[in-house]
Amino acid sequence: MKVKVTEEGELIPKELLEGIEEVDIRKADNLLVIVPTIKSDPILVLGEHPVKCGIPDASERHDQYLYGTDS
Repeated sequence: MKVKVTEEGELIPKELLEGIEEVDIRKADNLLVIVPTIKSDPILVLGEHPVKCGIPDASERHDQYLYGTDS
């Protein structure tokens, strides 16, 4: 897709940004790089709602409980 750059810059068509709320725009060499940003990293919320199973050492010995071994 070719578009004309105006005095204000360029508008990216909405259909190219479907489902994206925010982007990071960078210039790298002769390229403009547009990268969708993530508001929160999903890995950081993994421990917010731990499972209660009644086993006091489950977090330390989870492999043994899952696989039946000490490795």
